[in-house]
Amino acid sequence: MTADPIAPQASTALDLLTWSRNMIDGELRAAVDRLPALLRRIAGYHFGWWDADEQPTKANAGKAIRPALVLLAAEAVGGSARAATSAAVAVELVHNFSLLHDDVMDGDRTRRHRPTAWTVFGVSPAILAGDAMVALASEVLADGGARWTAPAVQWLNNSVIALCDGQYADVAFETRAQVGLAECQQMVRGKTASLLGASCALGALAGDAGVAKVNLLRGFGLHLGMAFQLVDDLLGIFGDTAVTGKPAGADLLRRKKSLPVAFALASETSAGEELARVYAAEGPVDVDQARALVVDAGGRDWAQRAADEEMSKAVVCLDKAGCADGARAGLVELASLVVKRNH
Repeated sequence: MTADPIAPQASTALDLLTWSRNMIDGELRAAVDRLPALLRRIAGYHFGWWDADEQPTKANAGKAIRPALVLLAAEAVGGSARAATSAAVAVELVHNFSLLHDDVMDGDRTRRHRPTAWTVFGVSPAILAGDAMVALASEVLADGGARWTAPAVQWLNNSVIALCDGQYADVAFETRAQVGLAECQQMVRGKTASLLGASCALGALAGDAGVAKVNLLRGFGLHLGMAFQLVDDLLGIFGDTAVTGKPAGADLLRRKKSLPVAFALASETSAGEELARVYAAEGPVDVDQARALVVDAGGRDWAQRAADEEMSKAVVCLDKAGCADGARAGLVELASLVVKRNH
């Protein structure tokens, strides 16, 4: 079967995300339907398909950037997006497993402008639903039966391990007085970049690419992941709740050592030193004060520049891979969406 048309010359990032969602939605729902009833209920609520009583809703299901990367990566190496749908479903399941757990660990009460799953169903049920989703992801891949299935499962599981390691470091950093910028960057490579890299690698594997191209597409995803987290961290400090769906300044309230904060703390400026005192003090953080100190210490400007630099490195990987023009344009369009979010 040939790939569904993307119309790359006229496609915006929104067009591509809509196309991707349409490509995988049926398979994603069918996969979630395999779960036991109670776990399925939580997963479907988290995806925005229904409310807590399983009544259909039109809630925001997320952008589905990772599945779009899988499908476009397959086409970028000359393969079919249709052949990569199981990989796209798998990475979306893994991503949402991480969000379920992340909301619990961070104590976030809203996601995508509605109550988080743990606040509706309880902490333990939400954790178990996330566990089931990550296991389901491997099952979906294994069921494909293609010759690239075995390495794809390995790539995906390795990214999950890296993601968990990065998430562990992220949580541990909150209670550490000193966290170096390099440590923070390594944490992000695991927590965020690993799955984006795996998404592109899986797409290339499904497109029957050789090792060199698979690694270059993975490199594109890794650099994009770094840019993604840099922008996400900026949104966590400076973002508008109406845009992000999360409380403004939530990262500062939790004293998170996000990348802009890590840079500010290591800046050897008076603002950076004051920010360190604010983070070390007892009681709630003054969000407005902390936000201003991050700016004065150069954290905001540095993060914006670093995101642009990671984007440039990502595009170099595509150029070296010799990607098909239309799919390459689509990948660049999605990457641009990541670094141009409001911040």
